[in-house]
Amino acid sequence: MSLLQVQHLRHAYQDRTTLHDLSFELQQGEIACLLGPSGCGKTTALRCIAGFEAVQDGQILLNGKLVSRQGMTLPPQHRKIGMVFQDYALFPHLTVAANVRLGLHQTDRQSAVRRVSEMLEITGLQHYAGAYPHELSGGQQQRVALARALAPSPDLILMDEPFSNLDTELRVKLSAEVRSLLKAQGSTAIIVTHDQHEAFALADQIGLLQHGIMQQWGAAYDLYHRPRNPFVANFIGEGVLLPALACEQDCVHPAFGELRGSLSEQFQKDEAVNVLIRPDDIVHDDSSPIQARVISKAFRGAEFLYTLELQDGTRVLSLVPSHHDHALGEAIGIRIEVDHLIAFRA
Repeated sequence: MSLLQVQHLRHAYQDRTTLHDLSFELQQGEIACLLGPSGCGKTTALRCIAGFEAVQDGQILLNGKLVSRQGMTLPPQHRKIGMVFQDYALFPHLTVAANVRLGLHQTDRQSAVRRVSEMLEITGLQHYAGAYPHELSGGQQQRVALARALAPSPDLILMDEPFSNLDTELRVKLSAEVRSLLKAQGSTAIIVTHDQHEAFALADQIGLLQHGIMQQWGAAYDLYHRPRNPFVANFIGEGVLLPALACEQDCVHPAFGELRGSLSEQFQKDEAVNVLIRPDDIVHDDSSPIQARVISKAFRGAEFLYTLELQDGTRVLSLVPSHHDHALGEAIGIRIEVDHLIAFRA
């Protein structure tokens, strides 16, 4: 049985529908991310699961138990859910240990003290038990909030943009730490983020939302290499959609030449399609007869992301090792190696 089942969920604020027929399942021990642009409904979905919002249609089940449907909402405190808020919601007048202990009000004192000590050890905060939140860094405050959520051993952890207040380097570091911690505890979690790199680093499953509609639910690899529609293809990773014609089975023909590979669906011969070309599909090769002009470039440390213009005016992106530092306007050789052929009807 799935730990969490969200079935045909609909939510609205007055006359504005924020979630449309939302459905997904989460297994015990899985980490999921709800991903999407601002206003797509991901935080509303999290609040419905937590019990902070009522639903207008559909239902939510936790461990097979109905907790939400139209006209019925089990209160948050009865759901065995831990919540980590965007601003951490730590009490400034309480020490780290006292903040962590807040979730253990129904536990006897000796057991609570032991559990707090255990959680501080797990999160690397054992030397900060007597400190106050304002004495901690942003990353340490985030770990206090996570320790507090984990302390009562909830069935499900919900995290709303938990790294949004942190700088980029710390976000990357903490994403890896949080995943390791949740996996070590065997926790099941849903994390809301607008950052696909966070989702890739954290999640076993990713749900990409747009306008309250689940566009695709699956592993990061599938969303990147097998996007269900153009929105997913454009949102996940980088790339360009180029006009092409279907030629024969598993073959499309954009302006620069024929591409072959396994397609998820079949098209009629000469049917108009849009083919997705990722930066890793365009390989820098000085010996190639195909030439492209450097239009722009972005330095990324180990790589440059080049925008290249082919002779017919088509523009593509290419990731090139950064020791190949080409000038704007310079012509370079490329070859096209598309391992995953992705096309959509035009």
